[in-house]
Amino acid sequence: MSRLAKYDSVRPVTADFVRCARPGCAVGVQPGQSHCLRCRTWGRLGRGFFLVRLSLLLTVLVLIGLWGYGDVQSRNSRTHWDRTLSVAVVLVTTAPVDPAAIQKLEVRLADLEELLAREFSRYREGPRPFRLVLHGTAQASSPPELPESAWQLPRHLLRQWSYLSAIDDQIGLESERYDSRVYVVARPPATNSVQFVEGYSQQGGRVGIVEVELNVEMVDLVLSVTAHELLHTLGAEDKYDAEGHTLIPEGLAEPDRSPPLPQRYVEVMARNRPVSETRERILERLEELRVGPLTASEIGWVPRTTR
Repeated sequence: MSRLAKYDSVRPVTADFVRCARPGCAVGVQPGQSHCLRCRTWGRLGRGFFLVRLSLLLTVLVLIGLWGYGDVQSRNSRTHWDRTLSVAVVLVTTAPVDPAAIQKLEVRLADLEELLAREFSRYREGPRPFRLVLHGTAQASSPPELPESAWQLPRHLLRQWSYLSAIDDQIGLESERYDSRVYVVARPPATNSVQFVEGYSQQGGRVGIVEVELNVEMVDLVLSVTAHELLHTLGAEDKYDAEGHTLIPEGLAEPDRSPPLPQRYVEVMARNRPVSETRERILERLEELRVGPLTASEIGWVPRTTR
């Protein structure tokens, strides 16, 4: 019986039998039908699988959209300044550094928190803006290098996420407890004459990274860069040009000062303190740091009704 059925299914097309409409199928079908039983069955299964896959995909997209919307709302709510933001400052070493520098970093971090509170009070009332919590020390390699082009960005973000997650796991840091995180990646100075410090962060994101050749003399400068990257995560923009020169008046801590130069302070989103039209000085002590009015506006310290 099975042999006869098999034979009949592929017999030549006649007036009574026509070929199945599915390309590549040689099975004959009765007049009035377009597909054989097997193709009709697979067609129904195929449509069923397609609908299941489509439903799963749409569900995933909706969940991602809801998560993204919630994350954006959460990040935007930080600049309402109706509560104190918790900020993790994570110390990471790629090689042993001077313990005295680490100790000073911890002490001066409290001074930075106090300085930012005073700056906040110059613009508005409210709770203290930040609670800076030092974590570490973690041991790790240098962070992934920044991408050279935009198409390399997704791969870089994945590598950076893996790098930071490993650090968090190492020291037991619960990242979701913090509004922003700044990772200070330190190594000992290569020379006694020139030290290196550089930072980068997600504009309006949650993560900043500072790389530094750390010794005792570098601590205040490192903390100023830490504050710089922290305010980047809250929406502040750089106030210097491609050559590193302070933008005037945007990058002045006291733009209304008369005469404007020399400036007395370093604006947190600028690199240096302009002292003349051609000369700038690097920050020497943390107490020189200030939040200028444009930066204050960008992060919501200036009340929206007066902008």
